[in-house]
Amino acid sequence: MRGNKDEAFAEYFVARSDSMRGTAYLLCGDWHRAEDLVQAAFTKLYLAWDRVSRHETLDGYVRQILVRTFLDERRLGWWRRVRLTPSLPDSGSVAPPVSGSVANDSDDRLDLMAALVTVPRRQRAVLILRYWEDLSVEETAALLNCSAGTVKSQAARGLATLRTRLTLIGIEHS
Repeated sequence: MRGNKDEAFAEYFVARSDSMRGTAYLLCGDWHRAEDLVQAAFTKLYLAWDRVSRHETLDGYVRQILVRTFLDERRLGWWRRVRLTPSLPDSGSVAPPVSGSVANDSDDRLDLMAALVTVPRRQRAVLILRYWEDLSVEETAALLNCSAGTVKSQAARGLATLRTRLTLIGIEHS
């Protein structure tokens, strides 16, 4: 019996871990922390695997575990012990990107990611769930255990904060 559980869990992990890792990265802005979040989420899923009755709804359940683990991270003390900086200590000279090039698009993406990390955690979680994961207001509210109005207000505030941050670093928004 345990072998079937382990096999089913391993199949699910292989199929969905990369997607969850991408969501975790968008939440925290750091690949190493994203790996930790995904590992914690899948560990919690494994412990509850026998109690999960509908395996076809696992994505939403794992996403909920992932977001709640991210939001609870600050209370656990990790953030107080470790401080990450937005730039590397040794920055070499890099040639400026050519206008309209792929490098320019990459720079815009990096700027967007840097600005997204500065958005408060709960607002960032709402933005990721609504606009990256493409969840409805009601699905986001259920996942975050809050009202639809809270999701709407957090999304509006998060977008305003993101626009302000992007304007500060010189990216125009439409």
